[in-house]
Amino acid sequence: METPEARLKRMVMRSWRRGTKEMDLVLGPYAEAHLGHMTLAELDAYDALLAENDQDLMAWMLGQKPAPALHAGLIATLRGFAAERLRV
Repeated sequence: METPEARLKRMVMRSWRRGTKEMDLVLGPYAEAHLGHMTLAELDAYDALLAENDQDLMAWMLGQKPAPALHAGLIATLRGFAAERLRV
């Protein structure tokens, strides 16, 4: 069974090593900034998002396709996080 620490480490690594640099640059910083403060339910939702295909994630992030209801709230949060990082 995966320990909470191992889960966070895996999720951060998976956020930085997506397969496309664009998603690495969105998910990696978000994971480092937020995963340690998330509830178990929020971690479960983020883990489910990590299982999605990068091409779908990118289309959802760019608004080219609507995100499925399961991920819509988290995608909106990620969009806001990415937009804020670009302003800095």
